Amino acid sequence: MQLYMLDTNTASYIIKGEPVVVREHLRQVPMASVCISSITQAELLRGVAKKPEAKHLPIAVKEFLIRVDIMPWDSDAAEAYARLRTSCEREGTPLGTMDMLIAAHSVAVGAILVTNDQAFYRIKHDLSLEDWTRSHDH
Repeated sequence: MQLYMLDTNTASYIIKGEPVVVREHLRQVPMASVCISSITQAELLRGVAKKPEAKHLPIAVKEFLIRVDIMPWDSDAAEAYARLRTSCEREGTPLGTMDMLIAAHSVAVGAILVTNDQAFYRIKHDLSLEDWTRSHDH
């Protein structure tokens, strides 16, 4: 079974329900094949903490986190991070720290990283990517 790791932007789109095409893609894959990194969990929870005035947001995020498999950051992810960051720096394609951690985690678990963040698409190797904000007819 192919594993899909949602990056923080994609998880946010699902929580918000927009763009609709993201949820359409999500319906096409078994929920058991969808996961997020614990790094994405941290970013989603930080988003809630930053917006105390958004009364519905904590509930929406909690409901999402209950339903999705959260992969713990582990030694395999740390090793993938060391390799990926080193090769990205060598090639001049750096990522932000959290993005690099999420990318490495997806590599470590053999998942396709689901993102529309163009920074990930500059990485030449190791990373399998899909953009669910685009319609199915790629």
